[in-house]
Amino acid sequence: MSPRRQRSARGSGTELRAEILAATRELLARTGNADSVSIREVGRLVGVTAPSIYRHFADKDDLIDAAVAEVFSELDAAIAAATDPADSPIARMREQGLAYVRFALRHPGQYLVATGGVGSGPTTVDQVLGSGAFQRFSQTVRDAMDTGLITPGDPMPVVLELWSTVHGVVSLMIAKPYLPWGDPEQIADRVMAAACLGRAVLDVIGGDTPDPDEGARWVARIREQR
Repeated sequence: MSPRRQRSARGSGTELRAEILAATRELLARTGNADSVSIREVGRLVGVTAPSIYRHFADKDDLIDAAVAEVFSELDAAIAAATDPADSPIARMREQGLAYVRFALRHPGQYLVATGGVGSGPTTVDQVLGSGAFQRFSQTVRDAMDTGLITPGDPMPVVLELWSTVHGVVSLMIAKPYLPWGDPEQIADRVMAAACLGRAVLDVIGGDTPDPDEGARWVARIREQR
């Protein structure tokens, strides 16, 4: 049993809130499941009673939302640190995609909860689309459109396509770690390169969903010219 936390000094409520969030994230990291986190267990780790937690968070969902917000904030910081603003948009896509993969593999439990969401309502959607990481990658896609790498238009479909690519790879790596992945970063790099360059090539071929055989003929012509 955890020792009861000493009464906080006046003005230290922020410190207690941070401890509660840290304990919540520890539980999320262990389980990768928001349903497995309870107010009672969080209180036990911190050494406080449930009423002390409810002074800072309306309910468990509010607590999980706050913990997920911290995860997204740290993901954004990791992506920002890996991004060189002087690089081309295609290079930044690669940098940001690899930073995303590294972060997810280092924090698999928290990542699964953050991207899995605890609901399907506006709060969950807004939290994802409004996150710094999502906005940062969206800007990179806009820059790619501005330079002509990707056909100009609404960036949202492209952002979601590329995000689903990197999310799919890293989620499968987390779920099936026993598969012969080799170097996770190398695999993620190749998949991201295929997705980013493939999107640009599809724009050149023309059409939202080009005929696969036409695409194969286009690639064959390129190979002949090499």
